[in-house]
Amino acid sequence: MIFTRNKKRAVSNFVLKLVNNNCLDIRQLQDGPRSENRVNLTVVVLVIPLENKELAAAKAFQAVTKDFTTTSVAIVVDAPRSVSAAILAFRYEGEMYYARAKARHHTPLGGGFHQLGFQLEEMVSPADYPGLSRMSF
Repeated sequence: MIFTRNKKRAVSNFVLKLVNNNCLDIRQLQDGPRSENRVNLTVVVLVIPLENKELAAAKAFQAVTKDFTTTSVAIVVDAPRSVSAAILAFRYEGEMYYARAKARHHTPLGGGFHQLGFQLEEMVSPADYPGLSRMSF
């Protein structure tokens, strides 16, 4: 039993270190308060890059969200992505919702994963961008 406890303690110590070094609440204590709280929420998002204010449908990709504020979202992707502006498509209660967004940051996370931060600028309608209504997941 003694060795079992030590193994569990080692696992517990690792998880505590991992969580403590990545928890938003704890990070805020180190970095200082942010202007807005973040909400951890993981949902699938379709990212459709904009090039010259037009949809670059062939470059669209799916990702998962990491966290939200009322006007921004961080997403996690499995490869570096060069996106300066995009339409972000979210499925909610069986319907698609689209937001035009501007990229704010790109942060390597390790293991081939990257975080992209987007500032959400406005909700858009499929009528605003021809072809948008055909894009979904």
